[in-house]
Amino acid sequence: MPLGTLDRTAPPLFNQGPSALSKLIFFSALALFLMVADARFNIVQPVRQAVGAVLYPVQWLALKPVQAAAAGNRYLEDLQLAQDKEAAARKALALQSERASQADTLAQENARLRAMLELRQTTLTPGRAAEVLYDAADPYTRKLVIDQGLTHGIAAGSPVIDENGVLGQVTQVQPFTSEITLVIDRDLAIPVQNIRTGARSVAFGDASAHGGGLELRFMAANSDVQEGDVLTTSGVDGVYPPGLPVAKVDRIERRADSAFARIHCLPAAHVTAARYVLVLAPTGVQPPRPAPTDAVPGKKEKPGDKASETKPSLLDKSARPAKPAAKPATKPAATSPASTPPAAPQPATTQPAAAPSPAGQPAAADKKEARSR
Repeated sequence: MPLGTLDRTAPPLFNQGPSALSKLIFFSALALFLMVADARFNIVQPVRQAVGAVLYPVQWLALKPVQAAAAGNRYLEDLQLAQDKEAAARKALALQSERASQADTLAQENARLRAMLELRQTTLTPGRAAEVLYDAADPYTRKLVIDQGLTHGIAAGSPVIDENGVLGQVTQVQPFTSEITLVIDRDLAIPVQNIRTGARSVAFGDASAHGGGLELRFMAANSDVQEGDVLTTSGVDGVYPPGLPVAKVDRIERRADSAFARIHCLPAAHVTAARYVLVLAPTGVQPPRPAPTDAVPGKKEKPGDKASETKPSLLDKSARPAKPAAKPATKPAATSPASTPPAAPQPATTQPAAAPSPAGQPAAADKKEARSR
């Protein structure tokens, strides 16, 4: 066979088409073009929306098993949590019921003891709820502004508390708003008392750079203060009612070169997250109850009370000095026998003299007749 008749082309089975390098260049250029066109002209956005709309049912069906498994797991966790909370609530309710019965008993016993000791009954301090509007604009103080003012009966100096303890004190009152200085302000001081030891002190706002707490100043280095001690209001200032939680001792620094200890405390109230507060009336401005007048009617209303039983003896003792004044009036009548004998026998002599007088009168007449003769 002559050589000119041979076909030198590759059979169709091995036809490779464009080379791999040419394909890489083409698709790279196409990708670059699409990216630039999408970034500048958003020409691919309709295509993307169409593809998303077509694939959404597929995605929804694919996510359903995962969501079902997650929902089942969450349901079981919530069920277990609800059961645990119910058990804890039942236990707390039982404890509260026991404490309530004990509190009623203690209240009755306290009332009896106060009546026996003639002590004035303590009264609840009236208060008014308020909402915090905003923080004060001064960056060097720690103050809040509430939505209650003079028109609502708020007075300057009123203590302010939240659900956890003392929050601060009203320092400025406007017609419709009031300004509260927080306990962590460096210009505020509160008389406090340690519940564990009963020792009194004064808590000042922490004036250091880190701030956010209170400080017990002028406490001796060897004073009986421990971390975790709870501080409450002592009530000696006539502003704060006694027994309100103020702070808890957090850190104590005792240094050899100082006679005083540095005691840092954390406030009991949420000074940085307060939303609703309660403004109390200062204890010093409440109208005092007259103790003597309250005590006497109380004793009259309770004749069985021991205090009321002892009160008549006191009244008798106070009335005894009047007896010497009455004795001089009776003594002269008893100590003047010289002047009374004529009067004393007078009833006895007049009665017998009246009896013989009829018989004695004729004798006297006969004597007269004899003398005349």
